[in-house]
Amino acid sequence: MRWLLKVRLWMTRWRRPMSLGERGEREAERYLRRRGYIIVARHRRDYLGEIDLVAVDERTVVFVEVKTRRSHDAGHPAEAVDEAKQRRLTRLALAYLKHHDLLECRARFDVVAITWPNGAKRPGIEHYRNAFEAQGQRQLFS
Repeated sequence: MRWLLKVRLWMTRWRRPMSLGERGEREAERYLRRRGYIIVARHRRDYLGEIDLVAVDERTVVFVEVKTRRSHDAGHPAEAVDEAKQRRLTRLALAYLKHHDLLECRARFDVVAITWPNGAKRPGIEHYRNAFEAQGQRQLFS
């Protein structure tokens, strides 16, 4: 039994540090929970890509894209959710809704933009509810 404790201790010492994106997603999750959202999935990966967070806000399924930056030098974090990213997120959301038999449910896309400067203990968080409409055409919505 002692060897198991030693292995666990060793693994915790050598765990890879969290990336800025992972820290941002964790903060976004805390932020949304404090506002009454129920987080139902994290890092939902599919062959199409990944949804950062899937949450429920009252009776709406919310697909949340989290963008974290150190500064606004390269633009605001929310600007990174361009039209191509919106199309990809729409396809991922549709696949998620189909897989979980939730096509009749109301859904929306939110963006959480996080600015976390070096040395800051807490980031600046901006939440854009209903940040964009579903993108796509024809067979996408059948």
